[in-house]
Amino acid sequence: MSTPSPDKRSRADQSNLFEIDGDSPPEAKPSAPTQGRPRLRTANRDQIVFRAAPLDDLIPDDHPARIVWDYVEGLDLRPLYDRIKAVERGPGRAPIDPKILMALWLYATSEGVGSARQLDELCRTHAAYQWIVGDVSINYHTLSDFRCGHVALLDDLLTKGLATLMAEGLVDLNRVAQDGMRVRASAGAASFRRRPTLEEALAQAEGQVEALRQEAEEDPAATDQRRKAARQRAARERAERVRAALERLPELEAKKKPDQKDKARCSTTDAFATVMKMADGGFRPAYNFQFATDTASQFIAGVAVETTGSDMGQLEPMVDQVKGRSEKVPPEWLVDGGFAQHDQIDAVSAPEVGCTVYAPVPKPKDPKVDRHLPKPDDSAAVAAWRQRMGTDQAKEIYKERAATAECVNALARGRGLVCVLVRGVAKVRAIALWHALAHNLLCAARLRAAAVGQV
Repeated sequence: MSTPSPDKRSRADQSNLFEIDGDSPPEAKPSAPTQGRPRLRTANRDQIVFRAAPLDDLIPDDHPARIVWDYVEGLDLRPLYDRIKAVERGPGRAPIDPKILMALWLYATSEGVGSARQLDELCRTHAAYQWIVGDVSINYHTLSDFRCGHVALLDDLLTKGLATLMAEGLVDLNRVAQDGMRVRASAGAASFRRRPTLEEALAQAEGQVEALRQEAEEDPAATDQRRKAARQRAARERAERVRAALERLPELEAKKKPDQKDKARCSTTDAFATVMKMADGGFRPAYNFQFATDTASQFIAGVAVETTGSDMGQLEPMVDQVKGRSEKVPPEWLVDGGFAQHDQIDAVSAPEVGCTVYAPVPKPKDPKVDRHLPKPDDSAAVAAWRQRMGTDQAKEIYKERAATAECVNALARGRGLVCVLVRGVAKVRAIALWHALAHNLLCAARLRAAAVGQV
């Protein structure tokens, strides 16, 4: 039998390289039989683990929480410590260190956390908040009370922070931009009532308070005293809210036309919430947050909370506020058209104030009229403002308003300043101050880091 030549063998091998239609694929070799189920390392989350590690290792050295804590350690919090009655070798339960509560709210605000209950949960589950707390027990009642209970201290911290950065040469306040931002109030549209309904609701609330008081006097030894006390407290608070709405109603009636005064309405949930036109064109109960910001550093130098939806009349009070905080009147002040009231321009442009206003001049009804030409009834300050805004230099300066004020407002929105969860002007102003302090804290860290890099 003859043996095929090498050429024929290679051709035969090559013929098997490509599959031909109609040929069945080669059978796979049977795999070896398995010996049993595969051995795996699975998660066992029921086991108890003890970890010997310090809390300081929970976050890295450059974590923002450490920046917040370093800032808080440098604050003068003596007004908070002076209120503490528990002293060494004396009776009383030791309270939470105010530094912890201050650092918690500053860091929470910078992270967009605005709920005391949510912050309470984060203190048990989030490493950064656990690091700040340092194994001290926290509850949301204490967090909520601290957030709105120290408005004067927060305002003083804003002033001292501005003075510190001005002394360091990081903020000069040579040019300031102001803008308003409408923030949704914690009140529903259905809570607004007219005077007859409010008077009827007040009578019902006071009657309920009296009925509950008599019930408690008739059966003082009842087993559900705590529940009755809660009902009495709720009834009193309801009566107080309705009474506050009636007290504010004359202010709202004065803004109506004489034949429409009876249509004025006030909220029984938050008497100071006002229906305002929001950025999306809708109308909802809100507060008007005002921020004045240094354009060169984006440091917030002034904070105000208004109950009117218009920015008219807010220019002069903010200039006075910044002057009181810094002992300096910014030479240039940038605002949008909603602030450009003639009497306001006259007030801040007076020689004893010396502030130059940059605001767009409204378009005249007649398109043929040059809006930058002074009018016969204009004061000297208003005429100068009109002429100034027609120059290219003023237009370039005014561009910084949007780059500063709108940026600060956008950052505040990103940090959760969309709807306030508290009620009343004083508490809402506390929220505005927390946002300003958190913003300035991060701004100061950025400015100082940039200054060190330039040295």
